Amino acid sequence: MDLAERFGDWLAASQGLAPGTVAAYTADARAFISFMETAGKSPAEAAIGDVAAWAAVRQLGGAEARTLAKANSALRSLFRFLVDEGLAGTNPARLLESPRVPMRIPRCLAPDEVDRLLASCDSADPVGLRDAALFELVYSCGLRASEAVDLTLERVSPAEGIVRVMGKGSRERLVPVGDRAKAMLARYLAEARPSLARAGRPCDALFLGRLGRKLSRKTVWRAFKRLAALAGLEGTVHTLRHSFATHLLSGGADLRSVQELLGHADISTTQIYTHVSQDALRRVHNTLHPRGFRPGDGATGTVASAAAVVAGQQGGARTAAAVVADVAAAGGRP
Repeated sequence: MDLAERFGDWLAASQGLAPGTVAAYTADARAFISFMETAGKSPAEAAIGDVAAWAAVRQLGGAEARTLAKANSALRSLFRFLVDEGLAGTNPARLLESPRVPMRIPRCLAPDEVDRLLASCDSADPVGLRDAALFELVYSCGLRASEAVDLTLERVSPAEGIVRVMGKGSRERLVPVGDRAKAMLARYLAEARPSLARAGRPCDALFLGRLGRKLSRKTVWRAFKRLAALAGLEGTVHTLRHSFATHLLSGGADLRSVQELLGHADISTTQIYTHVSQDALRRVHNTLHPRGFRPGDGATGTVASAAAVVAGQQGGARTAAAVVADVAAAGGRP
């Protein structure tokens, strides 16, 4: 077992990182080890100058700030491992400053776009019904693609409407399932999964592929891309998770609850979604506030248009007329 593999085992066993993170960190460590060997040194002999040179090479190679920040984090972990194993005395990477990563506002789908996406599934076909159940569940529970494919039969209780999700860092959370996802999941389990399962090849994964094996993330990504194209939409599987969080916050959910549902260890990760909701609130404010009125607009039309924005952000749960009534009751001009 080489040094990079030992590092990967340490990450999984001692740090409890998710398999995807372990794989990414191990790849970065292997690249750094190769860089040091080219210079005629072992990683344990690295000084801050070597670490800085490695970061500079990556930056000059065109790596984005986010990629560089993750590589620097991997390097800090590698030296912690080397110190823990007694292979190095210090951690020079601790002095390495990560580049400032620009905040990216996640793209989300509107509720009607989610409906269009899911309506593109051919539920008369076992694979189509599986995809409908899969993406209904991803949207209903805010799952990552890896979390969805890792679900097993014992972790899902359609009758109780609860799934036990194993997230990043082996953190488990209980997430409620919406009625539409429960109904689609029940159909999949009764009609499609038995057709996909193979005799003599038992598999406890909830979602199966055509050969009766556990779905891969790549298969899920391809299925989403195909459905999105049919619906005339853009995005990735993760867009459904973004949409889940944004729609909850827009509907009035508190940030801490959304953090728990998403399985974020740090609430600052969840706060990115408040910017999406605030954008809609900003438009409403600009439309409703007296200084935001545009020349020629009547007050009624202004409130009505703002109400339509609010109603749309609340996923169709309330009508624009109801929002207009709320504005009027609060002293707004109907």
